[in-house]
Amino acid sequence: MARDFKLIFSISILLLLLDCCYGGKVGVCYGRSADDLPTPSKVVQLIQQHNIKYVRIYDYNSQVLKAFGNTSIELMIGVPNSDLNAFSQSQSNVDTWLKNSVLPYYPTTKITYITVGAESTDDPHINASSFVVPAMQNVLTALRKVGLSRRIKVSTTLSLGILSRSFPPSAGAFNSSYAYFLRPMLEFLAENKSPFMIDLYPYYAYRDSPNNVSLDYVLFESSSEVIDPNTGLLYKNMFDAQVDALYYALTALNFRTIKIMVTETGWPTKGSPKEKAAASSDNAETYNSNIIRHVVTNQGTPAKPGEAMNVYIFSLFNENRKAGLDSERNWGLFYPDQTSVYQLDFTGKSNGFHSNSSGTNSSGSSNSWCIASSKASERDLKGALDWACGPGNVDCTAIQPSQPCFQPDTLVSHASFVFNSYFQQNRATDVACSFGGAGVKVNKDPSYDKCIYITAGGNKTKATNATALTSSASTPRGNELLQWILKLCLMISLFFSLQTMNSQAL
Repeated sequence: MARDFKLIFSISILLLLLDCCYGGKVGVCYGRSADDLPTPSKVVQLIQQHNIKYVRIYDYNSQVLKAFGNTSIELMIGVPNSDLNAFSQSQSNVDTWLKNSVLPYYPTTKITYITVGAESTDDPHINASSFVVPAMQNVLTALRKVGLSRRIKVSTTLSLGILSRSFPPSAGAFNSSYAYFLRPMLEFLAENKSPFMIDLYPYYAYRDSPNNVSLDYVLFESSSEVIDPNTGLLYKNMFDAQVDALYYALTALNFRTIKIMVTETGWPTKGSPKEKAAASSDNAETYNSNIIRHVVTNQGTPAKPGEAMNVYIFSLFNENRKAGLDSERNWGLFYPDQTSVYQLDFTGKSNGFHSNSSGTNSSGSSNSWCIASSKASERDLKGALDWACGPGNVDCTAIQPSQPCFQPDTLVSHASFVFNSYFQQNRATDVACSFGGAGVKVNKDPSYDKCIYITAGGNKTKATNATALTSSASTPRGNELLQWILKLCLMISLFFSLQTMNSQAL
C-alpha cells in the first residue's frame, strides 16, 4: 500500500511539473478569401521558413490538408457554418465526412482541433448557433468511433459579442439572449476538456471610439493602468481586460475549469478614411509583436497571472475577396507574392525593431536613450524599477552584484539602465520612456566602462563587451530558463524513481 501511495504521489507531481512547463503557443490563421494566393504547398514552405508551428484553417480543403502532411505543424481545421445544419441532423453525415475528408490525411497531417462553426451567433443568414452543439456532439461521437476523441479536440469559435458586459472585467457577463445555446456548449467544453475559443480584436474598440480608448492601451504600449474597482486589479492593455472579462463570465456560470484560447487577433495595415488613424503597418507590427511576446513569456492576465494561453494571429495573407471596409482586406502578415508586409518574429525573442532607409527606428531615434529623471522620487523610481524587472520583461541581470552595471550602486543608476532597456525593447517610443514621469529621454550615450546602454539600432559591437548583459529580446530571462532546467531535471529524476519503484514492486 505504501509503495502504491508513493507511486501515485510521484506521478501526480510529475504531471504537475509537466503542466508547469507548458508554455503559451502562437499560431497564425490561414484564410483563403483571395484569388491571388500561392499554392498550398508554397504556403506551407513559407510557414516553415518563418518558424510557425500552429495554423488555423477555416474548412477542410483536401489540397490544404495534403500540403501540411509530413510536417510538424499542428493544424486546426473548421466546419463552416454552411455545413452546421447537415452536421447537426445526421450522425451518418458526420461519420462519412470524417471518413472521406479527414482520416485520409491523418495522422500524416497533424490535426489537433476541429472548430464546429465560426462566430455562429453573428451569422446573419442562418440560425447557425442552434445547430452548433448538436453538430459538435456528432463530430465528437464520430471521433470516438475511430479512437481519436482524445487526440483531436472539438470546440467552436465565438466573437466578443457573446458578452453583454466586458468592463470592468470582474463584471463580465454573457448575453442572456444566447442562453439556449451557451449553457449546453459550455457543458460540452467542460465535460470534454475542450477550450473556449474566442476571436478578440482590441483594434475595433479603438477604431470605433478613439476619443475614449487610448491607442497605447490597445497596443500594449501604455505606461498607465486601468483599475478594476471591484477587484483592485490593474490592467495595462485591453487584451488582458477582455480575456479576464470572459473568465469572470465563465466563473459566474460556475464553469471555472474551462481554458480560453484566442483563435483570432491581430491588426490591419490599411483602412478606409474612417480607419486611417488606427490601421497602419506600424500599429500592426507593434500590436502583433507585443501580443506574441506577451504569450510566449507566459505573462498571463491580472486575474490569471502566469497562466499559459494559446493565441492565433489573423491573418497569414491579405485577402482581396473580403467584403466590407478596406481594413477587411488588409490584415495579412504577407502579400500574395510571399513578401512580408512587415517584420514579425513568431518566437517572441525579437525586439520588434525595424529600420527605415535613414537607419533610424520608425518610432524613435536610434540615437536616443532613456534614463531616470533626477526629479523623480525614490518611491517612484523603485516602483518603476520593480515593474520593469517583473511584468515589463526586462532582463535586469546587469545591475546585480559583480555585474557590469552594478556600480555605482545607486537607485538612479540602476533605474537608468533598466529604463533604457525597456525603452529600446519597445521601439524607442516616447511612451516607453514615461514610467509615470520617472523617465526622461536624452541624446547623449549614458554608457560607461563595460556598462553598455543598448540602442534601437542594436550596437552589437558594444553589446558583446558586456558579457553579462543578455537582452530579454534575444533569450529567455535567466531566472525563467533556470526554473525550466530545474523542472526538467526533477522530471528526469522522478522518471527514474518511478522506474525503480516499479521494478521493486515486481
